[in-house]
Amino acid sequence: MCFLCDLKTSPAPAPQRGPWQARRAFVLAGAAAAALPAVAQVDVGKASSMRKLVPADQIEQAGGQQFVQTVQEAKQKNALVPANHPQTQRLHAIAKRIIPFAAAWNPRAKDWRWEVALINSDQINAFCLPGGKIAFYTGILSQLKLTDDEAAMIMGHEMAHALREHARERLAKSSATNLGLRLGAELLGLGNIGTVAADLSSQLLTLKFSREDESEADLVGLELAARAGFQPRASVSLWQKMASANKGGGPAFLSTHPSGPNRIKELQANVPKVMGLYEQARRG
Repeated sequence: MCFLCDLKTSPAPAPQRGPWQARRAFVLAGAAAAALPAVAQVDVGKASSMRKLVPADQIEQAGGQQFVQTVQEAKQKNALVPANHPQTQRLHAIAKRIIPFAAAWNPRAKDWRWEVALINSDQINAFCLPGGKIAFYTGILSQLKLTDDEAAMIMGHEMAHALREHARERLAKSSATNLGLRLGAELLGLGNIGTVAADLSSQLLTLKFSREDESEADLVGLELAARAGFQPRASVSLWQKMASANKGGGPAFLSTHPSGPNRIKELQANVPKVMGLYEQARRG
């Protein structure tokens, strides 16, 4: 999974943002997508039914527990960037624009308590845990010199993993395989898998998603960011930067999000599909 961080360099000019309350977490109320097409512009198919073998509320609870642990550990190391820091506020502003469009991809998201944390570390990494818990390491912002549009693409991508419930699906498959559970038992009350799900928080940060998961997250994240008024072409420049960073030893982000020409080509092919959403959002 991925982490959020503090940016030491000045971000590229961005649309004017309103004042932000100085706090680590926030709950977003209301939505802002009424004027935009409700139908998805990217095609990712249906979410896997395999995820249903792990109860959604348990995986979201595990995500919350892991987020709290991550934040507490950062505090103990004096690495948690304050809520009133410009770069934390920058991430809050990006999240506030994207989150209203999340529930279209997962109805549960409207009830999530979205939180954003910025952790001071050289790691190039970021993540969004089940239940809407977002974190960035400062290295991904500063070392890649991300614009707001590029940071929004990363945030949208990570949010998409949570919305498409990729962690829930991976853990369900892993639990079923490792424990040798029969499908019939899984479908009759979730028995052992439900118990295992309650203790899965420690696994959430080490999951490796499939290529299909990554492709889905790229496209859903692209559309989320476009609907929020972020430039879709930034998805391509972001992964070009990732590819360049990989030549220097390989950032942590790429251990679970491998970059390559095929990924960039797929994004380039889908950018035109969401340009109308972006342009309409900017006009609005």
